[in-house]
Amino acid sequence: MRLIPLALALALAAQAGAAFAAESLDSKVDALAHDWAHLNYEIRDKPAQAAAAASLVAQADAVARQFPGRAEPLVWEAIASATEAGAKGGLGGLALAKSARGLLERAEHINPAALGDGSVYTSLGSLYAQVPGFPIGFGDPAKARSYLQKALAANPNGVDANFFWGDFLLRQNDAAGAAKALERALAAPARPGREVADRGRRAEAAALLAQARQKLRG
Repeated sequence: MRLIPLALALALAAQAGAAFAAESLDSKVDALAHDWAHLNYEIRDKPAQAAAAASLVAQADAVARQFPGRAEPLVWEAIASATEAGAKGGLGGLALAKSARGLLERAEHINPAALGDGSVYTSLGSLYAQVPGFPIGFGDPAKARSYLQKALAANPNGVDANFFWGDFLLRQNDAAGAAKALERALAAPARPGREVADRGRRAEAAALLAQARQKLRG
């Protein structure tokens, strides 16, 4: 029997371990995405949605601690925190939105391309677009525009990037630009394994598109 040199054996073991860790992280991130889609689009009761989002924040935080230096779980922790903020509202919601922003800034510092779909930029842009401005909150249309344009550059055909860009433009009273962005969102390619999220986002895009077209009709 031919023996494998020790150095080669150690190298192969290290590669196998790295592959297992990456696979494990991917599966955990997929689970976070699945659970978020369920709570965001299939739980209608706001208190129940807030509780589910808080639970997901804790799950994502555990994954982030398991994989320090990786941005992906931080992004999902931020998204869950922002969802909890929306479900709760008020000052408690604002504190959660600030927490989400901090998590996304950490993720951006580690890897702005995490998840491969512009999620870091999309999530930061949507926060700056939707949170009230000074003196109540940190909302900032200029920062929102900058981040959302970065998201579009990273993922020009993505459903989320185009949806949030359309939402922002509608908030800025650019109904024509919003309609074009929302039409692109509705035409975005399906994401395998993200069927619930795609269905829910397209429903939101269709509702906003109807508003934009209504404004265009005067």
